[in-house]
Amino acid sequence: MCSGSFAKSLGITLIPLAILCVLSNILLFFPGGLVADDNDHITKEVWYFGGIMGSGVLMTLPALVFLGLKNNDCCGCCGNESCGKRFAMFTSIIFAAVGVLGAGYSIIVSAVAIHNGPMCLYTNGTTELWTNPFVDGDYLNNHTLWKDCTAPEGIVTWHLTLFSMLLVMGLLQAVLCAIQVINGLIGAICGDSCGRCGVGGPTLVLKHHNLK
Repeated sequence: MCSGSFAKSLGITLIPLAILCVLSNILLFFPGGLVADDNDHITKEVWYFGGIMGSGVLMTLPALVFLGLKNNDCCGCCGNESCGKRFAMFTSIIFAAVGVLGAGYSIIVSAVAIHNGPMCLYTNGTTELWTNPFVDGDYLNNHTLWKDCTAPEGIVTWHLTLFSMLLVMGLLQAVLCAIQVINGLIGAICGDSCGRCGVGGPTLVLKHHNLK
C-alpha cells in the first residue's frame, strides 16, 4: 500500500472517532441522561470540551488532510513529478502533530475527570449538597461510595462510561496520528510509489521516442 492510500485509510478511521467523541462530550452535559437544573450541577471537566475541541474539531483537520492525500496532484511542483506528492506528505506530518495535540488534550481532561469523579447531590447523614465528593479518586476502588451520590440517578456510571470512552478513543486517535507522522516521513523522503505521474509519465515518453 502506498503512503497516500494508507493515509486515506487513517483519515477514514479518524472521522467516525471524532464524531463519537463529540457526541460523548455532548451527552456529558446531560448528567445521568437528564437536563441539569443548574450549570453548576455539571462536572467542571465537561466544560473543558475535551471531546468537542480536542478529539473533535482539532481531529477533523488532520482527518480531512489524510483523506485528500490519495488524490493529491504530484505533477506541478517545479517540474519534478514527485515533488508535489512529497510536499503533501510532509504537510500531513504537521497536521498529524495537531491531531496528537488535540487527542492529548482530550486524554488529559478525561483522565482528570475520571480521577475526580462526577458532580452530584451528595448525602452525608442529614446534609445534602451539590459537590464533587470523590476528588481523591478513592471511589474507583470503593463502589460503596457511589451510593452517597443520590442524584442524578446513575451519575457515577454515566460519568465513568462516557469519560472512559473519550479516554480510549483519544488514545486511539493519538496512535493513528503518530502512525501518520511515520508514514508522512516515509512518503516525504521516499515519495509515493503509487503516484501515476511517477509511473506513467516516463513510460509514455519512452514509448513515444521508440515510435520515432
